[in-house]
Amino acid sequence: MLIPKRKLRTIAQYCSIFTLISLVVYTANKFGFPAEQREFSSKEKLIADDWSILTEPNSNRDIPKILNKNVGIENIQEDEQIDPNSLIDWHDWKKIEEDKLRVGPGEQGKAISISPDDEKANNDLFRANGFSGYASDRISVNRSVPDIRHKGCRSKLYKAGLPSVSVVIPFYNEHWTTLLRTFHSVINKSPAKLLKEIILVDDASTKDFLGNKLDEYIKTMDKMKIVRIKERSGLITARLAGAKLATAEVLIFLDSHTEANVNWLPPLLDPIASDYRTAVCPFIDVIDYNNFQYRAQDEGARGAFDWQLYYKRLPLLPEDLAHPTEPFKSPVMAGGLFAISSKFFWELGGYDPGLEIWGGEQYELSFKIWQCGGTMVDAPCSRVGHIYRKYTPFSGSGRGDYLGRNYKRVAVVWMDEYAEYLYKKRPHYRDIDPGDISEQKALREKLNCKPFKWFMKEVLFDLYKHYPPVEPPDFLSGEIRSKENPKFCVDSKFKGANERIGMDLCAKDSPGSSGEQRFSLTWKKDIRPSRRQAVCWDVNSSEAQAPVLFYGCHGQGGNQYWSYDVENMWLKHGVNPRCLDGNPETKELYISKCDKKSKTQKWIVEKINHEQLKNWDDPTKLIA
Repeated sequence: MLIPKRKLRTIAQYCSIFTLISLVVYTANKFGFPAEQREFSSKEKLIADDWSILTEPNSNRDIPKILNKNVGIENIQEDEQIDPNSLIDWHDWKKIEEDKLRVGPGEQGKAISISPDDEKANNDLFRANGFSGYASDRISVNRSVPDIRHKGCRSKLYKAGLPSVSVVIPFYNEHWTTLLRTFHSVINKSPAKLLKEIILVDDASTKDFLGNKLDEYIKTMDKMKIVRIKERSGLITARLAGAKLATAEVLIFLDSHTEANVNWLPPLLDPIASDYRTAVCPFIDVIDYNNFQYRAQDEGARGAFDWQLYYKRLPLLPEDLAHPTEPFKSPVMAGGLFAISSKFFWELGGYDPGLEIWGGEQYELSFKIWQCGGTMVDAPCSRVGHIYRKYTPFSGSGRGDYLGRNYKRVAVVWMDEYAEYLYKKRPHYRDIDPGDISEQKALREKLNCKPFKWFMKEVLFDLYKHYPPVEPPDFLSGEIRSKENPKFCVDSKFKGANERIGMDLCAKDSPGSSGEQRFSLTWKKDIRPSRRQAVCWDVNSSEAQAPVLFYGCHGQGGNQYWSYDVENMWLKHGVNPRCLDGNPETKELYISKCDKKSKTQKWIVEKINHEQLKNWDDPTKLIA
């Protein structure tokens, strides 16, 4: 039967209409936005290409959703299954915006002012803690701190499948509000799905409020645990006690006077999620011990040591500076704050239980990590504030020279022939008994750990240039006598920091006279009194006749950079040099613009090491 063309056209039209309606309904269901989001759809579309919208959230609107494969944490439901290797934004932007609105004493990391009427109360708490407990008590335990990360950190994405965390916080006689602020900051600044537990470890504290009062305080708090050691054992034992109770995939150790900053946790965990043999340290900011102001320490450096095992820091490498938000390799941790997978920590034997109280544990663990197959990095986008006490208000619990024993133990087990450099700096360490180290030696053999020579060559390859095991010779030494007025010499008269140095009659020509007239232009290119190595000549003024002051030596050049021009007999200051000058009539010493016609800028130096001057660019060359 034939169908008329008119009916065919009608059927075709109805089919087209039906198809169109179906397509509209399908599209609306699959791609439509909720009504409350429609006004932002144009902005949301831009986010995939313009992350600045995400990093500068507007408090007058909702945080936009991210319409690309990297979905934001606020979009992920508790029961949603996502690819653990997909990248997401872990920031809690709502909480960040709320913190920006907080006002009150110490909020936004601002300093607390102590009035004259409060001085006595402040001094009493300062003596008990080595910092201003009075200032701490005036600040909320939930206070806000400034987000001082590199701006690129705000748009950093991290794996969705990050491991769970146990935070271990040992304490001994910690101040009440400082301890509370430590664990409250962890809770407030950590994604709940990552933070499994916080373990407080009481190392036999004697302050009453750290007993039942603390138990009652944390009783109603989720994820909080406390373990109490009956007899004072020290930081190292306390950390081990907490680590043994931890049940999460990653251990994070914090001191009990710290404050976590914005989104601190994901940058610590992401490298471990990629390789469980990676330990990660945050950037450590400064909480001022006088007023609790929160500020940056610096923008990163690589951990190291000198040959007395004092902790030191080395400049970042060019490749690290080129990527300021990326983790960079660091040879040695500062010690107090770091993350490590539980599996790797216990593979390494944890801390050496033979180490007592504190000190040396950061070297022991750092050497083990590197020499036994691991890696250690600092994560610039993770920042934690730390109170560096003005002094330690408690002793080592009658353990004698526990620090020397710890260093000797680390040196014997891990440093091989390089331990000799430590003994040359600290001769009495040779006679210290390190105790039984058989288990540590066996662990090193079992893990097939590399020799310390490998560590020095591959990891800490530039230590010699900054902290050589044998001190390079000085470029200049002895008295510095004016050529124009040879009766006068530079004389600092044993002055202290921030005091001006000048000139006086040369002591060699005046028997019985007193003064400080012997100086050294050291291999660090600073000038110090020959018998005092803690203060250096420093010029911080740009005035025409800038005074020369004493300041604590920092070894980083800058205001303390000096050189010697043999031909012109000039002592030059800075990289855009001005020359040392003086006025014998007033006995003033200063620097001024170098002038070949000036007779008062010429100085006769007692001893000039011409051979070492040839190695100016690499003064360690003679001992390498």
